[in-house]
Amino acid sequence: MGNLSDLDRLYERIKRDHGRVDVVFANAGISETRTLDAIDEEHFERVFSANVKGMIFSVQKALPLMTDGGAVILAGSASGSKGFPALSVYNATKAAIRSLARTWTTDLKSRGIRVNVVSPGVIETPAMQTYLQRNAGMEDVLKQMTPLGRLGQAEDVANAVLFLASKESSFVAGVELFVDGGVMAV
Repeated sequence: MGNLSDLDRLYERIKRDHGRVDVVFANAGISETRTLDAIDEEHFERVFSANVKGMIFSVQKALPLMTDGGAVILAGSASGSKGFPALSVYNATKAAIRSLARTWTTDLKSRGIRVNVVSPGVIETPAMQTYLQRNAGMEDVLKQMTPLGRLGQAEDVANAVLFLASKESSFVAGVELFVDGGVMAV
């Protein structure tokens, strides 16, 4: 959410209806391909505003309502650790998110708030389905690149987020959990 007044309204409503926040899953992101020579200021501002500014202020504005011992999970991407072509601005935003989690882990330690990143690989979303329909043969290429031999499902990511939000991960902080079928590990 790049619009700060929208965030203010959201957290005012949460405060009124629930009084507190135990877990924040900050999942903001847009991806646009541009080669280095085609990056312009508008592209840069749009992608960084959605992906980084939205993330920062979504978490910052939740903090007054967050319970001590709560959890923040940031949506990253394997792209933050890889140099995927024509995605340099997007890749940089996801690397920034990883850096935010490291810093916020230390910033929020006095409150016991854990900050982690979940970084999906190729997940079958409506946007990915559109991409695969437009790029014949890419699904097979992506499956071959993935050690588990399949594309991920939204439920795979949701299960990782639920783990990081739960007490079962009470001693997990500052990590980046890749949900990518093993692409980043092997």
